[in-house]
Amino acid sequence: MSGAEEQMQQLRSKATELLLREEWRDSIQLYSELIDLCQSQILNTHQHSDPDHLSKLHKSLCVAFSNRAEARSKLQHFTQALNDCDQALQIEATHFRTLICKGKILLCLNRYFNALNCFKAALFDPQGNGNLDIVNGYLEKCKKLEFQSRTGSFDLSDWVLNGFRGKPLELAEYIGPVKVNRSEISGRGLFATKNIDAGTLVLVTKAIAIERGILGGQDSAENAQLVMWKNFIDKVKEAVTRCQRTQLLIDMLSTGENEAGLEVPDMSIFRPEIEENGCSNDQKLDMDKILSILDVNSLVEEAVSAKVLGKNSDFYGVGLWILVSFINHSCNPNARRLHVGDYVIVHASRDVKAGEEITFMYFDALSPLEKRVEMSLSWGFNCRCSRCKFEEAVCSKQELREIEIGIEKGVDVGGAVYRLEEGMKRWAVRGKGKGYLRASFWAAYAEVYGSDRSMKRWGRRIPAMEAVVDSVIEVMGSDERLLKVVVEGLKKSGGVVEFERAMKLGRGFYGKVIRKQALRTLLEIGINDKGY
Repeated sequence: MSGAEEQMQQLRSKATELLLREEWRDSIQLYSELIDLCQSQILNTHQHSDPDHLSKLHKSLCVAFSNRAEARSKLQHFTQALNDCDQALQIEATHFRTLICKGKILLCLNRYFNALNCFKAALFDPQGNGNLDIVNGYLEKCKKLEFQSRTGSFDLSDWVLNGFRGKPLELAEYIGPVKVNRSEISGRGLFATKNIDAGTLVLVTKAIAIERGILGGQDSAENAQLVMWKNFIDKVKEAVTRCQRTQLLIDMLSTGENEAGLEVPDMSIFRPEIEENGCSNDQKLDMDKILSILDVNSLVEEAVSAKVLGKNSDFYGVGLWILVSFINHSCNPNARRLHVGDYVIVHASRDVKAGEEITFMYFDALSPLEKRVEMSLSWGFNCRCSRCKFEEAVCSKQELREIEIGIEKGVDVGGAVYRLEEGMKRWAVRGKGKGYLRASFWAAYAEVYGSDRSMKRWGRRIPAMEAVVDSVIEVMGSDERLLKVVVEGLKKSGGVVEFERAMKLGRGFYGKVIRKQALRTLLEIGINDKGY
């Protein structure tokens, strides 16, 4: 055995040992040395025309590239790993382990169609005969995710009915009928490109990074949040460092300055199957810019527009979801989001027209104008949505302010609601205007509808709960507090109409990703209580 062959054998043995011990970085270093040595030997062997020895060298090189790809994929250096896979497949086009490795990487990058082709090719390698179950499992997974990504056909019902047990659901990335455009609200926003019904999916996307923890009392909670924020920043920094595409996506987000001068990105950049994902990035990180971007664009899972499903509902979480960051605030929002594992599912909470901007509420919009103004200023902006403009004109009326002060001082809420309804008649407030004002005083309405005593006194003098709920939904979309009142009313009175109203409101709140039986469970409507 020559000195070079002995050196290659030692490198191969040590690198494989490190790989099995999951010491990824050290194994990558040794596989890199082995690859250089193999390539050098191949050049020398070409000169001596030794086909058998050359074949063995090529086989060793193929395995070395394949194993280095596996180690790099474990570190999530995906583009480098894909390059290694391609180098191995140039040597042996149906190399089983390489095809499986490449397919798994493409799955991680949400490139489902390409991953599917890799797993199909793996079936043709004789080495795969003993692993057909594994390959078929990946094939089925790819088909499911590719179908979800293409059609938006997600169904969380079984997971909900199973009490959120088992592993967190793995979802496909999905972009519905939306695009980024200039916004009259602020900078850039996300807009519907066609009519979207309430409950319909807008997008599904996985976090670039997320950090969760359990908060204690007030003092410990503040400390815990600071620690979580630091850990979150470190995770974003790591994601940016190992992936140039991630850095490019994050760089597109606003720092809170020069909103009008920011570029409007084409939607293709957000589609993982279009862009090459992840690569090493030697460019120096601008951490000050990244910190400003995170300060403006990070989302918390406990936000008023969000609902957390599954085991992470017990945690406080903060994360960054790129496309969701383009969604602006409005006090008459039309979208909500569900948090499932590391994914955010955004759906329409009321009907949305083509060309309409998709909006969340960043703070509690079921509040009077004055409180909303305070909250918007704490967020660093002054909301100028259609509802705020309308209420600014109406709220100049002294009587409306007196009603608000009276509620704050604890007057009979039934009387306050009655006075508001009578005032709207005198002020000729109609249509959406009624929904706006009822939303602003929703807490008073909910208290009245939830009290048998108040309803006995005021029930015939104020609108029925159903009429008020419908008018608020029209301008606010579905909300958990509206749901609670409707469901409590259903439990008291029953009836098919009331049940359908609860289910419709539930679909607007949870989205159409949850079917009827699972929705009943979430709404705590007994399946057999009323025979529905």
